[in-house]
Amino acid sequence: KMAEKQEEPSNAQNGEPDNAEEGEGKKKKVKREDLPPFEIVTGERLPAIFFKFQFRNVEYSSGRNKTFLCYVVETQGKEPVTSRGYLEDEHAAAHAEMAFFNTILPTCQAGARHDVTWYVSSSPCVTCAQGICEALRKDKGLRLTIMVGRLFMWEEPEMQAALRSMKEAGCKLRIMKPQDFEYVWKNFVEQEEGEEAKSFVPWEDIQENFKYYEEKLAEIL
Repeated sequence: KMAEKQEEPSNAQNGEPDNAEEGEGKKKKVKREDLPPFEIVTGERLPAIFFKFQFRNVEYSSGRNKTFLCYVVETQGKEPVTSRGYLEDEHAAAHAEMAFFNTILPTCQAGARHDVTWYVSSSPCVTCAQGICEALRKDKGLRLTIMVGRLFMWEEPEMQAALRSMKEAGCKLRIMKPQDFEYVWKNFVEQEEGEEAKSFVPWEDIQENFKYYEEKLAEIL
């Protein structure tokens, strides 16, 4: 079992520029602090600094106290439509998973079949898992695949039961492979204006950690 390491993230790792005095960084920082703690942030692309810290599939999660959820919704209606974007939460009230069902899905064509894929920084908490099960049981046209960077509190029996209940409700749960992180990087992460799109640089233990979490998920399910 991987040991729980404590890591104090720098401002930069947490998604805030280390030097907040630098023009744009300062504006963004002030704007973020003005948000109430339960605010759900939505958009099309998230800052690269958030991705590099929050999505990292490490064995420790100190400082990673948000959920980042990137989604692709393929609506199979008269005219197929694909929509995508991301949500982040502050882990105080509504979590990103529930915000998706409350704010994003209702904007999609009612009564149509929706094939939804989430790429999330960590697996849902127990409460969100229950909400996901309810949403799947209520909407027979909803197909949900969740690709997770790391497993949240997977050693807790109630968390393991919650993961199993999601599977039973028809949700497909997968651990993100290095290729999935690259997909998120290309499709959901901001590239600096005027720069060539930077290619995804895998971190040192990305494959090893993927294998670790894949084995744990297989044992649980």
